[in-house]
Amino acid sequence: MKILGIDDNADINDLLDTVLNGSGHEFTYVRSGKEGLKLIREKKFDIVLLDIAMPEFSGFDVIDTLVNEGIVSNQKIVLFTASSVLDSEIQDLCKKGVHACIRKPIDIDFLLEKIEQFA
Repeated sequence: MKILGIDDNADINDLLDTVLNGSGHEFTYVRSGKEGLKLIREKKFDIVLLDIAMPEFSGFDVIDTLVNEGIVSNQKIVLFTASSVLDSEIQDLCKKGVHACIRKPIDIDFLLEKIEQFA
């Protein structure tokens, strides 16, 4: 699967790069919401792993932009969050087109199970 990671945390990107590419996926990552949005517009990914809390242009901003451009349904978006996002906020994001939410720290086995559900 072609997977895009959008997360400002270099350690998480390195971990996901090792695990996902090692599991036979094609993983690409960027460290900002604006860079991620650019790639989403240019390419089709099977899954987008999106951090909610990023400086300057957050995961919320990415989702709102995708909704406003009418392309949110073109991607399967899985949110990552370490922040104290309320369940009601996650439900609102799911109504906008987000497919799932995974809380940090990431359980790699759980992540791989989620990814396989989208295969």
